[in-house]
Amino acid sequence: MAWTDYSSAPAPGTPVCEAARVDGVLSLTVTTDRGAFPMLLVRTGGGLRAYVNACPHQYLPLDWRSDRLLSADGTMLVCSAHGARFDILTGEAAHGADCGLDPVPVSVVDGTVVIAG
Repeated sequence: MAWTDYSSAPAPGTPVCEAARVDGVLSLTVTTDRGAFPMLLVRTGGGLRAYVNACPHQYLPLDWRSDRLLSADGTMLVCSAHGARFDILTGEAAHGADCGLDPVPVSVVDGTVVIAG
């Protein structure tokens, strides 16, 4: 499923949060007139990455049971419900899931993370 297939997917240009808030992994909900959209923002050496916060195994948020989402080496996002692992840079499944996380395009405009078009 692509991120735009979610009925609550925010429109391009929608503000997400201040970029300075993202230190490691940040779980948040973007609420618009379309509804509540669960997101994960990840700061990496290459910038910011964003994913729908829904494990493709059961569509539970990755932080459903714990807010500890990074693997010990910091290269994987880990589902707290069942331990599936996803590459932090691509969202691709690495272990315990058949498919990866849905990436969400974001950019930083004047210090604010926004949904990119």
